[in-house]
Parts: sequence; structure tokens; C-alpha cells
Amino acid sequence: MISSSERPNRRDQRKGPPTPVRALMVFIDGLGIGERDREKNPMARAATPWFSFFQDGVGDLSDPSPLLRSADASLGVEGIPQSATGQTALFTGINAARLLGRHVNGFCTRELGAVLEGHSLFARLLKMGKRPTFANAYTPPFFEGKMRFQSVTTAALSGAGLPFRSLDDLREGKALYQDFTNRILEERGYQVPLFSPQEAGRVLAEIATQYDFTLYEYFQTDIAGHSQDMERCRREIEKIDAFIGSILGHLDLKSTCLIVISDHGNMEDLSTSGHTANPVPALLWGWGRKAMASRITSIADVTPALLELFQDGGQGRALAP
Repeated sequence: MISSSERPNRRDQRKGPPTPVRALMVFIDGLGIGERDREKNPMARAATPWFSFFQDGVGDLSDPSPLLRSADASLGVEGIPQSATGQTALFTGINAARLLGRHVNGFCTRELGAVLEGHSLFARLLKMGKRPTFANAYTPPFFEGKMRFQSVTTAALSGAGLPFRSLDDLREGKALYQDFTNRILEERGYQVPLFSPQEAGRVLAEIATQYDFTLYEYFQTDIAGHSQDMERCRREIEKIDAFIGSILGHLDLKSTCLIVISDHGNMEDLSTSGHTANPVPALLWGWGRKAMASRITSIADVTPALLELFQDGGQGRALAP
């Protein structure tokens, strides 16, 4: 549970206008809004103050609760939503699945790379004179050119000409690995510090104070969902929940919008080993959350809503609490 000292102050969401405006996006792969069913939805079993949302309504979210929006991940295209087209839509505002006429799974293809080129959130924020960054650390094989395929986030960062963070950055508290506890890295023989979810949340919040926009990607949820292991998935939900709670406890919500978003469903329905057609949650805290929430009906709305927040430059409609 989150202590009272870690909870965001309700007054923080009323003061303003803040300068400068910042945004932190935590992208959680493979987490949809499922049924309130303990037999297939680990969210119905987990003890979490933030991740208690179901198709029949939200559960007992902590006070002050975030704004929660249900975001369509199918994008008007038949079939089950997939990672590559979903993430491209999420990080460009372009309906990649409709553009290609199908959902594309896995890594970034040449077609999707062309969509990302110049249109990614990173690239568009740079054109606006903003400072975006990707907080994830990459392992040595990536820098040695041994990674055969690129993720959408990697392609977006590369296309915008932004630097990649390394394990040295992680050791210095300037990056997080995709498994923010670093246990996977330790198992692979890397000498890195182990983080609790609370420690990792503090690191990410600190990184976010140094940039206009910060993105962090977590995909252990999608891997756990494919395993159909209820206990593993319950632990993932509780771990992510503690991570988000710590971020909130260290963020200045007077000037920062926190967005937690996914690309498609998976872990909310363990009756299947694949993805689902369920909508995904868009959770928003801090300044600009009402305006952001009013724009979001699908994952393709997130980038345009964020760009609008920055275009307001700390003033006007987007920064109403």
C-alpha cells in the first residue's frame, strides 16, 4: 500500500499555471480493461490502490484518484490488436492498422518505420523546441549491433536522432531497464543495482524533472500475460502498482502530467494466451489531465492530446487541473 506521505497532494492539482509543463508517459504493454472475474483477471485478485478497473466500472481507486479513460485499441480494423501497429498509433497519432489494412505483431517493420519517420512524438516535440527522452536502458548487445529487430520505441528514438541510454546510465541513476527491478539483468550476469518498485519509481520521477517529455516502456506485463500464470500476473500488477505509487509520490503534479497507457489487452484475460480485443486503460494524473482525458477515445488520440498540452505552453485550456 502507498503511505500517506507518498500520495499526491490534492492541492497540487489546483495551483497554477505551472511553468514549465512536463509530461511523463509510462507505457505498459499488454494490459486491457477486463471483466471482474477472479478466475481469469489477476486485477480482480491483486491488492492494488491504482489498478482496480473493470468493464463494469472502476474499483476502489485511491484518493485522489486518477482520471481513467477507456481507449479503443482495435482502431476500427478487424482482428486482434497487436503491438507493432498499436504502438505506432500510440506514438504518432496515425492509425497504422487502418493505414496498412491489418494489425502487425511484434517489431517495427519497414512500413511502420516509414510511418514513424518524422511523425513520432519524439520527432514532433523536437520540432516544437521541446526536450523529449526515452528513459529505458539498453544492454551492450544493442550497442554492438547484435539486435536483429527493432521495437517501435527504438525505431522512433533512432528516427528522431535522440541518444540511447546504457547500463552505465542505469548505474548512475539516469535510466531504468525494461524490468525496472533489474533482476533479469542480474540473472544475465550484469553488475547492476537491484531496485524495489519504490526505488525505481523515484529514479524515473527524477529523470522526468530534467526533460519536457519522458517515456518509459515496461513489457513484462505482456510476457506474463502470454504465460497464463495467474500468480505471476498478480505479482506483476502489484509490482506495477507500487511503481506508479512511488512515481506519484515523487512527481510535482503542479507542473507534470502523468499518463499510464497500454497498446492492447492481454494480461487482464488469462483464459487465452494471446492478446484481446478489450479496450486499454488511459490513466491520467496532474495538470492537463482533464483536457487530455477529454481527447482520448482510442490509443491514436494520445499523441495529439499530448501535443496540444505542450502547444498551450503552460497556459490556457490544456492546463486546467
